[in-house]
Amino acid sequence: MKVRVITAIVALIIFIPILLLGGNTLLILSLLLGIVGISEFLRMKHRFFVSTEAWISFVGVIVLILPRNFWHHIPLIQSSHIVFYFLAFLLLLHTVFSRNRFNFDDAGALALATLYVGTGFHYFVQARAVGLAVIMFGLLIVWLTDSGAYMVGRAIGKHKLAPKISPNKTWEGSIGGSIVAVIVVSGLFTIFNWLPQYHFFELLVLALLLSIAGQMGDLIESGFKRHYGVKDSGNILPGHGGILDRFDSMLVVMPLMAILGMLS
Repeated sequence: MKVRVITAIVALIIFIPILLLGGNTLLILSLLLGIVGISEFLRMKHRFFVSTEAWISFVGVIVLILPRNFWHHIPLIQSSHIVFYFLAFLLLLHTVFSRNRFNFDDAGALALATLYVGTGFHYFVQARAVGLAVIMFGLLIVWLTDSGAYMVGRAIGKHKLAPKISPNKTWEGSIGGSIVAVIVVSGLFTIFNWLPQYHFFELLVLALLLSIAGQMGDLIESGFKRHYGVKDSGNILPGHGGILDRFDSMLVVMPLMAILGMLS
């Protein structure tokens, strides 16, 4: 527990100032986090970081995280989707020349993982570009849902939420975490008028949707960890696991914020 607390404090000391600065500083951090995130997935699949498929995945994550206006300066390429399709094609082509060392299932898994990690961090950067209040709305929902679910689950949790994927999670904890996040975040943002374009009821609905999505993101990451037989996605954060372990909810919440029109 002591190691876990120390790691959290050090991470926040580094993370919060970068979040406040935003801009290229946050972009660089997000690119690094994305590369580490996809490397954790490669590690779970027992793929070498110097392999062809690894380098394609690294480039793919970088391509997807970069802001949209980056591609406006490159002739013939109007968006990251064109480059990502080309990289996905390279993964498929790699199955032909790898002599069955790298198959179609591997290509599909890496393409999906690259899309999952890259898109999540892309919208993380975009959320900050829209405004500090916007990104904090998403992050506070994730953090409060996680903390609330843990405390409520420990106190009254009895009914397992997904016992085959994450045996420690309960329905009581899940519902309690969402209630805590929705009430606290909606109340704070309404009282201090941090997102004046939304009314209280709209904030309630948005917070509820994002809280549920964050928990789904947590379960998704737990699912592929169980599939690959690992406890943590990595060990870069002592006591907390890997980057995917810490950002699993955020990687789902941020894209959903874009779908809901909060990042436009």
